[in-house]
Order: sequence, then C-alpha cells, then structure tokens
Amino acid sequence: MAATLWRLYSKSVRGSLQGIFLNRPFIRKQLLLPSSCQSLSFSSDHQLGSASAEVSSNAATNDGIISEGFLRWRNGGGTCHSSAVIDSSALVEVGAVVHEKAVLGAEVHVGSGTVVGPSVKIGPSTRIGYNVSVSNCSIGDSCVIHNGVCIGQDGFGFYVDEHGNMLKKPQTLNVKIGNRVDIGANTCIDRGSWRDTVIEDDTKIDNLVQIGHNVIIGKCCLLCGQVGIAGSVTIGDYVALGGRAAVRDHVSIVSKVRLAANSCVTKNISEPGDFGGFPAVPINEWRKQIVRAQISNKRRT
Repeated sequence: MAATLWRLYSKSVRGSLQGIFLNRPFIRKQLLLPSSCQSLSFSSDHQLGSASAEVSSNAATNDGIISEGFLRWRNGGGTCHSSAVIDSSALVEVGAVVHEKAVLGAEVHVGSGTVVGPSVKIGPSTRIGYNVSVSNCSIGDSCVIHNGVCIGQDGFGFYVDEHGNMLKKPQTLNVKIGNRVDIGANTCIDRGSWRDTVIEDDTKIDNLVQIGHNVIIGKCCLLCGQVGIAGSVTIGDYVALGGRAAVRDHVSIVSKVRLAANSCVTKNISEPGDFGGFPAVPINEWRKQIVRAQISNKRRT
C-alpha cells in the first residue's frame, strides 16, 4: 500500500503523507486508504477510541469505486462514511455499510449485508447479524440483533381525507432499544409517529415478531414467535406473550401478565395474571369456555 502511494504522489505530497503515517499509526491500522484521491485529511480521537477520515473526492480502490465520503474499514472490510464515529475495536464485515454520523461503540460487530443508517447509535458489545437494516434508532449495550431484522422503518399509518384520498401519516420519530435486548430473525420494529417506539432493558424477542409504531415494551419481557403488536400499545414489565399472540392498537397491559399462545388482547388488562382466548380473558375463565364448548359439541353429536 505504501509503495503504491509513493508512486502516485509528488514529492511534496509524499512528504506530507509520510508525516501522517508516522504520526497517525492508529489511523493506518483502521482505514484502508484508497489507491488514488485528490486530497485526504485525517483525525483521530484517542479518548473515545474512534477514528474518522474525510474524503474530498471520489476514490477508487483495487476492488472498485467507493462513493464520495466513504472508505473501507480496515477491521472487517466494510464501507464506512467519513463522518461516522467508530470505535477502533468495532468489526464491520465486508458488504456492510455504515452511513454518515452513525456511532458504533467498542466491540460492536456488524455482519455482512447490514446497513446502519445515518445518525444511528449502537452501544458497546452489540452484535448485529447479516442483512439487517437499522435506521432512525438507538441500540443499547450488549444487544443481539439477528439476521434480517428491520428497525426504524415507517409505521403503518394512513387516513382518508375529505376527498376520499388515502394519505400517509407522517412517521418522523425514532426507535429506542435498551441494553441486553435480543431481537430474533426477521423481526420488524417500526419508528414512532407521535412518540418513540421503545424496547426496554433485558427484553427478549423471538423470530418474526411485528412491533408497530409508538409501542412501548417494558423491561424483561418475552415475546415468542409471530407475535403481532399493533400501534400505540403500552406493555409493562415482565410480560410474556405466547406464540402468535396479538394485541390490538392503543391497548395497555400491566406488568406481570402472561398471555397464552394464539390469544388476542382487545381491551386493557389492568391486573397481573394469566390470560388466554379471543378475546383474552383470565385463564381460568378461558378454560371454562373451552370445557363448555366441548360439552356442547358432544351433545350435538
């Protein structure tokens, strides 16, 4: 790499680059410099353990063209914008893209095919799998985001105007994810419209879960596979939702509630306990409903 740069630049530029390499060993380890560019400027922040590089022209590498403002991240080979703040220990795999002003903490791992959107913040020791999309969000420490997850896209909000036209409601807020949150493969979490969508600390979410806009989920909750939560729902702490359970929009569920699989919450749950059925009722009542239905069917036959 040094030999290539030595041939390309004049003696004056060569001297300045030599000074950069001698005085900025931290940058040289982290950024794979483009093979040709008009001008480069570097800066490092040793207190934050981060590195950034600014590119003022389109740059070409041996592997192809990198868009203006983007460079290869040495630790993994991913593509990172010059304004992104990335800890030196972060791994951005080849094929991943980190956009402008994103912040990646220490020991963050970003898998191939993942896109980290502008101004996204990812806390230390968080691991993000393959083909993940994160935008309009902040993610806490020690989270696990599995393959195919989408976080921060627009929620499903529309209304009909006085002329009968279907119009989209603005979706302009964010998603806030706490610490030690696990999110299963192909789960979708929408950004807020009138309040941020929030997932609090230590909540665990299974695969194929849909969380609508403006939803607030408390700490230490368990959401099993194919759960669907409509917009503007508020869920307390230590709530467990069985597989394929559903919660209608604008419903509140207090802390320490367990919902049986295939159940549907259609109104507020204001007392802790176990619930089941459609609509969801206290579990003992639901069991009685099942028994009565079975007896009725036997009498008919």
